Amino acid sequence: MNKVIELLKQHRSIRRYTDQPISEELLGSLIEAGQMASTSSFIQAVSVVRITGEQARAEFAELAGNQPYIESAAEFLVFCADFSRNQVRAGEVAEQEMDYAWAEQFISATVDVGLFAQNVVIAAESEGLGCCYIGGIRNDPDRVTQLLSLPKLVYPVFGLCVGFPDQDPDPKPRMPLEAVLHQGRYREVGEYQSVLDDYDTFVKQYYVQRTNGKLDSTWSELMAKQAISQKRPFMKKYIKKQGFMIK
Repeated sequence: MNKVIELLKQHRSIRRYTDQPISEELLGSLIEAGQMASTSSFIQAVSVVRITGEQARAEFAELAGNQPYIESAAEFLVFCADFSRNQVRAGEVAEQEMDYAWAEQFISATVDVGLFAQNVVIAAESEGLGCCYIGGIRNDPDRVTQLLSLPKLVYPVFGLCVGFPDQDPDPKPRMPLEAVLHQGRYREVGEYQSVLDDYDTFVKQYYVQRTNGKLDSTWSELMAKQAISQKRPFMKKYIKKQGFMIK
């Protein structure tokens, strides 16, 4: 198998790390790899904030839902969608005020962040590092904004733990290809219901084995719980307060 594809298929979220630090040179290379991701219309609407210091790490761990690996990882990075830089620079050369309040611009910046961060993760894993995305920083976006001194037109999309793994978990089983790849048209879920039934059974067996019986949920059950618990109703108001999604 192609080595890159093999690496991608072995992705796991790593939540336990050794004490080994990441060199400044390697960290810089990872961020540069992120910069080479595709970017909509060359906007490059991404900024990354490196969180250092025990107190800052501890505060992020607490606000993200008491996730201790934020403190123990060699690096913790916050990836932000950023149109502030574009607004300033474009405004210096244009004869009209720059307007970045449109929904399409919000989508473009958020997609840019996802592509950038995934490049960082792939590059990190190719160097033997492990990573874990932290969406929990959106539990308190106002506090994150304050901690990072984020201006308008910047919002934190997620955090990322990076470090040398101190565990070797199996990759979580993804859906079968038949449930994801559609041919010519979108197929309604009912057309491949049996595929998802088999997947639920497989996921349940995976969790029973991984947790020694402490968790025995199917994928469908996990998704029901996720839909109920992770609403973050304040995000719409926060996003608009930061200058996004107004139009």
